[in-house]
Amino acid sequence: MQWLSLDDGIYMIIALSVGIILVFLATRLSKAIAGRIVPKNLSEGLENTQKMLTRIIAITLGVTIAFLVISFIISRFGVDVTPAFKAVGNWFMEHGIIILVIIIGAFIVNKVIVLLLPSTILRLVKVRGEGQCAQEEIEKRSGTLSRFLTSAATGIIAIMSLFMVLSEIEVDIAPLLVVAGFVGIAAGFAGQKLISDILNGLFIVIEDYYSAGDVVKVAGISGLVEDVNIRRTILRDLDGIVHIIPNGQIGTASNFTRNWSRVNLNVPVAYGEDLERVIDILNRVGKEIAEDNCFGPMIINAPQVLRVDNFGDSGIEIKILGETQPIKQWEVTGELRKRIKKAFDDEDIEIPWPHTKVYFGNAPWENKSKDFGAKAKSDKPKKQPPAAPDENHSPLPPDSLGGD
Repeated sequence: MQWLSLDDGIYMIIALSVGIILVFLATRLSKAIAGRIVPKNLSEGLENTQKMLTRIIAITLGVTIAFLVISFIISRFGVDVTPAFKAVGNWFMEHGIIILVIIIGAFIVNKVIVLLLPSTILRLVKVRGEGQCAQEEIEKRSGTLSRFLTSAATGIIAIMSLFMVLSEIEVDIAPLLVVAGFVGIAAGFAGQKLISDILNGLFIVIEDYYSAGDVVKVAGISGLVEDVNIRRTILRDLDGIVHIIPNGQIGTASNFTRNWSRVNLNVPVAYGEDLERVIDILNRVGKEIAEDNCFGPMIINAPQVLRVDNFGDSGIEIKILGETQPIKQWEVTGELRKRIKKAFDDEDIEIPWPHTKVYFGNAPWENKSKDFGAKAKSDKPKKQPPAAPDENHSPLPPDSLGGD
């Protein structure tokens, strides 16, 4: 094997050094190009887009520079690289530029959708829910729809770009489509449950049954929705347990926090209390909590007495209803109970508890028993007082006297 000459070694070192310098310059150039294509100052969210585009341009220029450096080094040893340059140049001019445009175009389109779709959906949801939904509720709905639609858009763009690239490099995609069709049919039979989850998830997301942050009851489980997509719903219950529920198992969804929530409270009072006075006190407490600096912003309509709801075993139940902001009903209800208890204590109103009175017979039998007792007492023979002593008769026995 013939060793490299000194001139060959110097040539290789120079070529590699020039290549490294060009790669460094290409990196700086790629930032400038990406900055021209996607100006960073248009939006804070475009920063990641600019970084990704810079990376793509830098990799493309780096691969090109590496190919050129290797070609020059090989040519030093008498290898004719002209046909290779021509072949690569022809292929690049015919297909490479188009493929590069497809990739960069798909990337830019996807990033534009990711950036613009959330704000567009937020405006549409806000218009649809104007006057009906709180701002927090609108943001939750738009966030759920945005995540679903951006994921779907990214997948569609990626698949379309892949088929366009394969078609450009003259790969017959017809057999791939046939195979994909058979695979889809097989997967449809094997994954009916998965398809059911996805279809049900589409209806849940599009029709907005619930969103992340809602408190719901689905598939017999109640909890806070931590995440929802087209395949599954994640709930966290009051004990902190996370439940992952496939959407296909959800038949009925009960949303406790849709648009607004309700305080629904039954307050028991003793049967001996003045109901008009009690109702006035309850309405006063409901008005006070609605005017409170802390709890007032949570309340839409102040809790007020609706009606006398039930004659209970231990007391009379009075129903109170009020409307709150979504998911605030439990916090308001707890504070309302505390204030009602304090008001009842101050006004000396009895809150009954279960107790039982035991009667040994009812009132008529009680009266009869008294009469019977009096009669029995009157019929009882009275004790006679002792008789006075008779002068001719001694109270002592005869044999106690002396004589015959």
